[in-house]
Amino acid sequence: GLAIILPLVITIELLRWLMHTVETLLSPLLQLVLPAQWYLPGMAILGFILLCIAIGYSSRWPSFNWLWQLPGKIMMKLPGTRQIYGMLQDIIDLMSGKNFKDGSVVMVKLPASEIELIGIITKQGGQTDDRMSSLMDEEQLAVFIPMAYNVGGYTIIIPRSCTRNIDMKPAEALQLVLSGGLGSNKAPGKSW
Repeated sequence: GLAIILPLVITIELLRWLMHTVETLLSPLLQLVLPAQWYLPGMAILGFILLCIAIGYSSRWPSFNWLWQLPGKIMMKLPGTRQIYGMLQDIIDLMSGKNFKDGSVVMVKLPASEIELIGIITKQGGQTDDRMSSLMDEEQLAVFIPMAYNVGGYTIIIPRSCTRNIDMKPAEALQLVLSGGLGSNKAPGKSW
């Protein structure tokens, strides 16, 4: 019973907390702008969603993109926040898969072993403009091996010959590994 109810309850509570936080923070601002009779509960959430959509679309245009990158650049300059903000940005980039090419999810065969691990290629050797890549040989890859049940893992440097590409998006690979393979991920081409 817990396996069915717990994910549902946690998801609902997280969404409820997020909506309550957004409403609490943004409703005073909307009440300043709108006449009192026009404001309805929940308008702050709608405003937040519209604001996110507007920022997302406008970030595609160079004339606005610099504006949305400015807070991040400021956060990266402040001591203390640089590490936290940088780490969160890297995790979001990893989860979104936007910095990965097709074929970035690989099965890693450990040398002198029959053990294989699912990993995500993060760097390729021989690129002089990147610190980690410059430390590796041209035929080496940096592969992130996530661990189940927490957001952690190992970055290993291995020969390209120890990997084989698998047809999976980075976000799918992370979900599969982080759940310990217990999720309900369907095989490609399979429906319900």
